[in-house]
Amino acid sequence: MKNQLAGTGVLLRLALRRDRVMMPVWVLSATLMLVSMPGSLGSVYATAAERARIAASMNDNSSMRALYGPVFGDSLGALTAWRAGVYGAVLAAAMSLIIVVRHTREEEETGRQELLSAAMVGRRAPLTAALLAALVANACVALLVAGGLAGQGAPGAVALGLAVAATGTFFACTAAIAAQLTESARAAKGIAAAVLGAAFVLKAAGDVGTGGGRSALTWASPLGWVENVRAFAAERWWVLLLFAAAVAAQTGVAYVLAGRRDLGMSFLPSRPGPAEGRLGTAGALAWRLQRGSVLGWSAGFLIAGVVFGGMADGAADLVGDNDRTREIIERMGGQRAQGGSGALTDAFLATMAGMFGMVAALYAVSSVLRLAGEESGQRAEPLLANAVGRLRWAGGHLAVAFGGSALILLLAGLGLGIGHGREPGAAIGATLAQLPAVWLIGALAALLHGAVPRYAAAAWAVAGGALALGWVGPALDLPQAVLNLSPFAHLPRLPGAQDLDAAPLLALTALAVALTAAGLGALRRRDMIA
Repeated sequence: MKNQLAGTGVLLRLALRRDRVMMPVWVLSATLMLVSMPGSLGSVYATAAERARIAASMNDNSSMRALYGPVFGDSLGALTAWRAGVYGAVLAAAMSLIIVVRHTREEEETGRQELLSAAMVGRRAPLTAALLAALVANACVALLVAGGLAGQGAPGAVALGLAVAATGTFFACTAAIAAQLTESARAAKGIAAAVLGAAFVLKAAGDVGTGGGRSALTWASPLGWVENVRAFAAERWWVLLLFAAAVAAQTGVAYVLAGRRDLGMSFLPSRPGPAEGRLGTAGALAWRLQRGSVLGWSAGFLIAGVVFGGMADGAADLVGDNDRTREIIERMGGQRAQGGSGALTDAFLATMAGMFGMVAALYAVSSVLRLAGEESGQRAEPLLANAVGRLRWAGGHLAVAFGGSALILLLAGLGLGIGHGREPGAAIGATLAQLPAVWLIGALAALLHGAVPRYAAAAWAVAGGALALGWVGPALDLPQAVLNLSPFAHLPRLPGAQDLDAAPLLALTALAVALTAAGLGALRRRDMIA
């Protein structure tokens, strides 16, 4: 076994060096979401009585329980764990699965792992190094969260930090298994992300039916374990043992699978492509390569839209005469809710539409950067050696990226309308209004790939920064000049906006077109990646 781990330290240092920018961004994003909450909540709920009332209101509202989970205490620490604990854990999970797949299956897919394995590198060293890199990132999250929230109570801060980090480690191991099962990094990320999405749905379904985190569905989800740690509210330390057992079991499975396959192979081989007639154009090939991703995102957005649409009326019912709670809903929706429960419902729907837009930007970046994967994997070169020009090849993938963004946002709006039980036209309009900002971020990814392919992955930082500004920025009361760095800050907040100004939509769309054209022009002139 010792020989099978040879070179682990060197590979770990290499992984940390390669991720020296990406990893801190993810770590700080997850940490900032959590440590900023006490100050934000304290400014809105200044007294113990107000905090007790909001805690009781949240626990009595099934829609809010599904979205955030139950509240186990009325201290600022307990409200922080309720409001941001699960979402911080989701960020840690996303970070971890990206790290593990990046340093396992992606290395094999590009052929770099074969070169490394020709040296003194053990069979299980790459997997071990990837898991250790994810563990380092999650340990940093745990330390920063514990330190940042220590003022609210040291035991609760440590418990919340460990729960968030344990969730990240859990999904790192899930990604390790997925990387053994599939032949492509994209499929491995898709499997791990699907498990993460299923975990959130299970937790939400359990919390909507039963309060206090007692539902069997809640306990079936690792995200449900996060809330059942009960940080800042008589901590349940033994729940962390569930994470330890699950991590140990998944790690064992990943190691067994890694030892039973050849380098570059998998247990779920890709199906051979169509042998005749259906791939007559570059666009058809791009659709064939990305259709699974498009359909998966579409189904996820439709289901999420139905779920969140069903919560909309609950947001208005929760507020009642509580001006402080009304202020939170207004901040989330980006508009003054002065028209009673209907206006509050519109503010909530506007928040959900904005959230769908920011998440759709992640899809757009992923789809555009499929160009980089095809190029670095040397699959583009044989295609371009035939009668397919670079612009046609890239244009097919960009059409899928931008068209797919429109499709998933349309389905998200349809789901919101269905879930809310009213005419879906307004909800569809609200989600489609996010398209110019999504396209702009996708266009920036296209420009980076065309002009400086080495730094194309920086588009992820742009999409993640927009998500962080939109989700955490209002809670931190950041200056409007800072919030305006995100293209989503310039969009009208629909439904419910009094005046629809088309100028920002047209300006962002025109800028997206210009950046895309610049990226295609740069791609046409530069050498292909060797």
